[in-house]
Amino acid sequence: MSSIVAFHGSPYAVTKAYVQTLAEGIAEELKPYGADVLADAPGPVESGFSKRANMNMSMSLKPDQVAVPILKVLGKKTTVLPGLLTKILVYSLRMVPR
Repeated sequence: MSSIVAFHGSPYAVTKAYVQTLAEGIAEELKPYGADVLADAPGPVESGFSKRANMNMSMSLKPDQVAVPILKVLGKKTTVLPGLLTKILVYSLRMVPR
């Protein structure tokens, strides 16, 4: 599991950036062996965390909105960005270094 923060380039996001970069690298190395590697990089997901942390995350994705895109691209891509907001946020960061 990666995250949209993997593309943010901040110290807060270093562990997610590591997961994202590792998945991209391993995917290339394992391709000749027929193994698929997929990094899922969603935005906020309704997991119960926001309630415990007393946060309002009104545009969070439901778990099925994350799981279905994963299943659709497995074996076709190395990264999936589920949800429109996720895509907008990640693509808006393409101009800055990772």
